[in-house]
Order: sequence, then C-alpha cells, then structure tokens
Amino acid sequence: MDFLSDKEWHVVISGTGLQQSLLALALSRSGKNVLHVDANEYYGGAEAALSLQEAKAWAEKHAGKARGQHAPFSAARVAQEDACGLAASRSYSIALAPQLIHARSELLKQLVSSKAFRQVEFLAVGSFFIFQPPSEDASSNHKPRLSRIPSTREDVFTNTTIPTRSKRMLMKFLKFVLEYDSEPHLERWKQREAEPLVEFLRTEFQLDSELQSYIVTLTLSIDGQISVGAGLAAINRHLSSMGMFGAGFAAVYPKWGGLAEVAQVGCRAGAVGGAVYMLGVGISSSQNSTSEGRGTVGITLSNNVVIKSRTLIQNAETSSLEGVRLNRLVAIINQPLSSMFEVAVDNAPTPSTAVVAFPTGSVSDENGSPSQYPIYALVHSSDTGECPAGQSVVYLSIVAHSTSEQLLDAALLSLMSAVSEAEPAQSIFRLHYAQACGNASFIVEDRTGSFDWLPADLAFNDAVLEQVQQAWKFTASPSDEETYMTFDDRESFDEDNDAFDS
Repeated sequence: MDFLSDKEWHVVISGTGLQQSLLALALSRSGKNVLHVDANEYYGGAEAALSLQEAKAWAEKHAGKARGQHAPFSAARVAQEDACGLAASRSYSIALAPQLIHARSELLKQLVSSKAFRQVEFLAVGSFFIFQPPSEDASSNHKPRLSRIPSTREDVFTNTTIPTRSKRMLMKFLKFVLEYDSEPHLERWKQREAEPLVEFLRTEFQLDSELQSYIVTLTLSIDGQISVGAGLAAINRHLSSMGMFGAGFAAVYPKWGGLAEVAQVGCRAGAVGGAVYMLGVGISSSQNSTSEGRGTVGITLSNNVVIKSRTLIQNAETSSLEGVRLNRLVAIINQPLSSMFEVAVDNAPTPSTAVVAFPTGSVSDENGSPSQYPIYALVHSSDTGECPAGQSVVYLSIVAHSTSEQLLDAALLSLMSAVSEAEPAQSIFRLHYAQACGNASFIVEDRTGSFDWLPADLAFNDAVLEQVQQAWKFTASPSDEETYMTFDDRESFDEDNDAFDS
C-alpha cells in the first residue's frame, strides 16, 4: 500500500453512494489524482442493490435502533417465508432506495452529456394505480381493486368510471397545470402557494375527493400534505415528461437495481479516468494540516495506511433533517403479477414498473386503526433484473410511526389480494427496515466537504445534482467549469443505439 502514501491526492472520496459516484463521474476527465474508498464490500452506499445473501448480512448489521440520527438505516429484519420458492442469491438485486426518474429529469440530461447513459439500460415506468378497498356493502361481494389513474387528456376521454362533469373539470386542471408557471396562470395560484394542494383542487377546480387522490398520487407526496407550489411543479413534471421517450410513459427506471446502477456507472467512469478504487476500506480519522505552504487533509484509512489529500469528500455523520424517516418493506412475490404491467396505449413499450398508492385511511393495522399517511408501492417485474422470471418485487414505503410496519404488511396483503391471478400470490421473502432521510446538502468545513443523506423522495429529486456540482466546484479548478458533465465519447459508438429499452 506504499503507493497510496507516496503521492498527494487531489481528491479522496469516501463512500460510493449516488452523490459521491456522480462526483467521480464529473471528475473522470479532470486528470486529477482521485482515491475513492468505501468501507462496504459493495458499491452504492445507501442506494445499493443487494443479492439475497448480501441483504441478509445487511439486515443483521442494521438490525438495532438508530443512535439518534447517526445511521441512515435501522430496525432491519428479514422474514423468509418460503425458502423453497427462492432462486439463487445472485438471481436477485434488491434496491435499498428505489426511485423513478422522470423523462425530463436533469439527471438523464447529465448522463447523456457525460456519455454515461450508454452504460445504463432504462426501462419504462407504466401505470399509476389507486388502491380501492372492498365495499362496505356486505351484499356486494366486492374485493379490493386497483384503479388506473388517467394522466393524459386521452386517458381522461377514454375513462369510463369518471362522470362527464368531473372529466371536464379534470381536463381544465390538466390544461392549467401544463402552463401553470406562465404569466396568465400565476395570479391564480401564487398567493396560495403554501396552502394544501387538495384544498386548491377543491375550490379552484371543484374536483371531488377521488380525483384529488388521483392528483396527489401523481405528485408521489410521502405524507399527502404537499403544498400548491410543490404539487403543481410535480404534476407539471409528470405530464410534460409523458411521451418524451416513447408513448405511454413519463418516467424510467435503470435496470439491475435503479440508482445503484447509476452509481456503478459513475464509479466505472472514474476508474477509466484513472481513479483508484478500494472497497472494504473506510476512513478512520482525518485532520487538516499544511504541506509545502498548501492546506491538506491528513487521512488515516481503516487499514492503517496514512495518506494526504488536498480535499476530502465524505458522507455527513448526521442528517440535517431530524425526524424525517420512512419505514420500508421489500417483498419478493411468487407470481409475475402480469396485470400490473399491461401496455396502456398503442405502440408503448411493455413497462417494468408500476406504482400503487394506498390513500390515507385505505388500510388498517391489526387493531383496526386506519393509516394516517399514504402508502406507496413500486411493483417491479423480472424485466428489471431484480428477480427471476415468474416472480416480482414490491417496494413499499410509508412515513415512520408506531404502527407503520403493520400497515406495510397490511398493504402488501391487500395488494396481493387485488392482483392475484389463478392462484393467490404470496410473498416468499420480506425485508423490513427504517430509513432516515436528509436534504442532500453539501457542507464545506476547511478542506472537507460532506454530503447529507438523500431526501425521502420516490421520484429522483434534481436538487441532489446541484449539491454534486457544488462538490465538483470545491474539488475542481476554475478552468474546469466549462467541462462539467459534458464530455466527448472515449471511443466510437453506434449513434443508432438507443439507451432506452423499447
């Protein structure tokens, strides 16, 4: 390991989470000496994708309670219900923090401009559904069902369950939200920007509670209390992304583990650019010092090697947003749940992901108490590479509170009841855990920069990228600014090769 100590590194990056990996991508053409380490034996950090064996080991490591806000994960446990139904460990790739990426996301633009998109296979995210519990009428024999949310004007026209008058009002809202930030429309909502979106929908567009639920679901608000300003921006992003890469979908999902795959691509670009990578090696301590009249950071690695660097980039030890926590449940299902991945419009690709929202109060815990927050389920087919053919993976999440684990289990059972095919669907593996979230900010103290944890979003938040660029500016020289995430191809590629699966 002498070669590590024999040079002064320009940048040492600790952790291979999404932010650090995108920074490695940004620095991959800089010509700087970069050392990238991770105490884990796998890439991706809090956004990693794990095999079954890795997931079990990860759950054991994070089984205890979090000490304050010093650990992003806690209360992890595995419930393996039917080991006979599981394939080999490496047949699975369980994403710890799955997120959709809207077609108009700045992340996709940067992956294209940096040419990293060529190494990622993107799959279409299909329909958004609302869970509707069984009817309270005992004579109806009505079982729980999923109602597909219309998210285009064509969807609204062809929908047979929405009354004609409600369709007109919904159409007016969809037309409004596509141009909500233009001058004629600003007066209508700007003064109400901080008010709840549901109240705005009720008073301005006379949308009933069911249509309000449809709209709020498209925002993917984790607590259902999204404001007018944030809600209109989220709906505009969804609608304006529809059809950008093909008919029938507004968002994509990276194959083989979502953001974990994007993180690996960033690290791969860093390695091609000359960065040195070391897994299973973390940082024990660091101390600012002066070397040859220039400020440096003295760093002791977990293998006792001492190095020095001009800058150090690491994870923050604590979150800046105390109390923002999610409870998550990952379940492997013994059926493909094919009805969730049907093509909704002509010429659309077969989707690999569907979104199901359980509105507040739609499921209850074992004591009969209804949920206080919405629950979201991301349902993934085997096309994502996260499970074998004939199975599917469901990722459920809810704002953490005393009965949230029970509610996640109840939502899973309700989902399987609503979509079961000839034989009842069953979960053959379940992973429960809690996750603390942050705001992805970047804080500099002397020669050390620290990334906060990612926000609790189900769709990728482009604000994360602003902090990555701040970190790049902290580590790069001013002359590098024009080349941020904009690179030429390293080699010739077929221009007809489409990174988006169709």
